[in-house]
Amino acid sequence: MFDQIAPRYDAVNRLMTLGIDRAWRRRAVRSLAAGRGALVVDLGCGTGDLVADVARTGARVVGVDVSAQMMAHGRGRMPEAHFVRADAQRLPFADASFDAAVSGFALRNFSAIPDALAETARILKPGGRLAILEVDVPESGPRRVLFDTYFKRVVPWIGTLLSRGYAYHYLAESTAYLPSRQRLVELLRDAGFVDGQHLSLFAGAAQLVTARRDGAAEVAPPRQLRVAS
Repeated sequence: MFDQIAPRYDAVNRLMTLGIDRAWRRRAVRSLAAGRGALVVDLGCGTGDLVADVARTGARVVGVDVSAQMMAHGRGRMPEAHFVRADAQRLPFADASFDAAVSGFALRNFSAIPDALAETARILKPGGRLAILEVDVPESGPRRVLFDTYFKRVVPWIGTLLSRGYAYHYLAESTAYLPSRQRLVELLRDAGFVDGQHLSLFAGAAQLVTARRDGAAEVAPPRQLRVAS
């Protein structure tokens, strides 16, 4: 599906979010605090928007995705970038090989979120930071109605006009696969992360979740993570 929508993916994203997604991505990258020369992995990198944002900070970055066509479009505009076709649940990297990890709008597409988080923890160095950018569902009544109307009706309509309609129906429906805020924090803790933080963006329509790989040589007994909105 993602191979098929790759040619128009970036254009549809810009239109769907009125370009606000660019600011969200930059915020996610800043939260990593990855210095020049740091090694960062982008999980579910798609066409490489976050790869480009990380590279601008001076860090080295590897984009990982299962869609060959999405990455091909990324390579077309960033020939110098590094892309690896792989499953986020079975990453072909050594333990503790990355300084930071980021993922943008990919979490709900992982077939087993706990496995993907555990793999991310495995390849991160102790203390390495993780930033997950994803859509969210507003909790309040009026905002929830507005979100549902836009994301489940307008977004598929835009996708039908400019790309593959069925894919954008899936993207709208895929929010059902997202764990709740508290559950996501628990999954991060179980995978070996601490200092979990949750930040709501754009009146609850998106979310930025950050955490840090436990710095102990072995993962310590689970500690309570904090959810902040």
